[in-house]
Amino acid sequence: MPHLAVPVPYTGAAMYSKTNPGAGQLTPRSKRTLATVGALVILALIGAGIWGAFAADPNSTSANGCVSVTLPSTMGGTPIHYCGASARSFCRSAFAGTDHISMLARPQCRLAGLNP
Repeated sequence: MPHLAVPVPYTGAAMYSKTNPGAGQLTPRSKRTLATVGALVILALIGAGIWGAFAADPNSTSANGCVSVTLPSTMGGTPIHYCGASARSFCRSAFAGTDHISMLARPQCRLAGLNP
């Protein structure tokens, strides 16, 4: 015959224990250090956000024989960037085609100076 466990009633006093009772108190110096570190972390995050929003991206514009096109995709945009012979070949096919990608690429090819 299997042994059945007997349920034990929950008692809050029996279940609670504090492993380090004095750990909840910070000295004024510890509080200042914690506040300084927290402020530095917040400033670093703000700085990274500003840099990400306003930093120049060399692949974001088409110019000087380089073509950058962002194609719509299921998970957002897919960036395409070509320079030199690859850009010339891409623009030749863009001006020859009538598909959606060709229509998106033509203005960028003109900006890069790669007209038909």
